[in-house]
Amino acid sequence: MAPSPLTGEPASAGQPPWAKALDHRDRGWWSDFAARTIVWLGGMSAILFIAAIFLFIATQGLEFMRHRLDIGAMLTGARWEPTVEPPVYGALPLIAGTAWITGVAMLIAIPLAFGAAIYIGEFARGKQREWLKIGIEMLAAIPSVVWGVIGLHVMKPIIQDVFGVQVGLNVLNAGIILGLMAAPIMATIAEDALKAVPDSYREAAEALGATRWQVVWKVVLPHARPGLSAAVLLGIGRAFGETIAVLMASGHRLMVPESIFDSAATLTATIAAELGEAAVGGDHYQMLFVLGLLLFVITFTINLLADWLVRGRRKSA
Repeated sequence: MAPSPLTGEPASAGQPPWAKALDHRDRGWWSDFAARTIVWLGGMSAILFIAAIFLFIATQGLEFMRHRLDIGAMLTGARWEPTVEPPVYGALPLIAGTAWITGVAMLIAIPLAFGAAIYIGEFARGKQREWLKIGIEMLAAIPSVVWGVIGLHVMKPIIQDVFGVQVGLNVLNAGIILGLMAAPIMATIAEDALKAVPDSYREAAEALGATRWQVVWKVVLPHARPGLSAAVLLGIGRAFGETIAVLMASGHRLMVPESIFDSAATLTATIAAELGEAAVGGDHYQMLFVLGLLLFVITFTINLLADWLVRGRRKSA
């Protein structure tokens, strides 16, 4: 029997000479297989966890939403009174409060985040850049309850003194706290978007006589627009999903706010404040899960849109 040209061993009857070499699996092959399997399981686990969370929320609220809830009345109702008889589940105050606070937070976070990202990515050099990046990462690591305490004990008297209002726990307070919380994450993503712009674009603009700021304004920012948009959307998603800090700083008033000096309630804060007191399996309990499902859909849509913007930029690059 002729030996195999690859292994030097006799080939089995009825088997091609190269088959034994292909079947040979050494320690390196098994190590590679184990690594690929672990990475695949890690990637799939994120999808499985999201699907499990969605199914859990849906099973708790869909039956109530299908049979005993008017979706239109819920979305447009201006009263949230689950403890009266009959209970009223109007989510408009919660949706409006969430939108007001998120809007104020973005007005504060976008200039801070983009300013920090532009300075770190385009102007800072050496150790200054490294220390600024470390500082931003430390800001992002501050627990939300600490931000809530800052809103409760620091921002509240400042707002009362500066604006002459009686209630310092309001939309402005919660928006400032939420903006400061979202700015570090947005700055990190925005800086990555600025880094993705090729250096050849900057060099070409400087060769034409453009100043450093003209290069940033006319060349870098337009090409980084999809990534910057994704940073804003992810910041909005963070603002929508924040709970404890907003609950402590907003005043949690279950009415539609009319100005930034009115107290307000959000979807997340209402779920956190009332879920522990609702009877398990009751209408109020299931309604809170309906709010959770609504919040899940909103944040999932925002993150999906941000991912679509980033992928669209990569394909066009």
